[in-house]
Amino acid sequence: MEPINGATFLHQVYTAAQADYSGRVTVPILWDRERRTIVNNESSEIIRMLTSAFDEVGAAQCDYYPAHLRAEIDAANARVYDGFNNGVYKAGFATNQAAYDEAVAGVFETLDWLEDRLSRQRYLVGGQLSEADIRLFTTLVRFDEVYNGHFKCNVRRIVDYPNLWSFTREIFQLPGVAATVNMEHIKRHYYESHRTINPTSVVPAGPASDFAAPHDRTVIGPFAPGR
Repeated sequence: MEPINGATFLHQVYTAAQADYSGRVTVPILWDRERRTIVNNESSEIIRMLTSAFDEVGAAQCDYYPAHLRAEIDAANARVYDGFNNGVYKAGFATNQAAYDEAVAGVFETLDWLEDRLSRQRYLVGGQLSEADIRLFTTLVRFDEVYNGHFKCNVRRIVDYPNLWSFTREIFQLPGVAATVNMEHIKRHYYESHRTINPTSVVPAGPASDFAAPHDRTVIGPFAPGR
């Protein structure tokens, strides 16, 4: 049960904010406890709001969208979103071979580009952790467990890309990140809710990716070989 409103279904959170709401319900949600309403439900906007919105009440001050890197971050986000974050969905929900072929090719073209980029630098943009890395991680961490099989993005796995796999482990091991990843919940959601793709709702046992295994991203530099 959701602890703030006592909801058991997401639509109940939306109707707690607006009683006559009948549109789509999506996550994530940024909820205002004082006003008892939804502030925002767009992930790309929420991640930027969280950068500074709570600084005055003691939140750690970290800028993941610094002004001098915004153009490069925006460009990386656009490419990763179209080819990878959204690309896996375009492949998974394709209803004809041509659409699937185009989408899955885009997924792995993007992964190849990312692997090359991360062979030469520790993070995607500017030598520092940015929102581009965080937005990439959310799809990387689900890929081998869900998208590789469930969405038929099975040309390669993330563990087959040395730099991407090490990068994924580094982000997972940052303070507070692992606690946000519930792989059992992730797998049950995808395999049990998409009945047109998986009509039996059977959830596969594996793979059991070891996100806690040591990574070596600290030694990646401008001229370092891929790990």
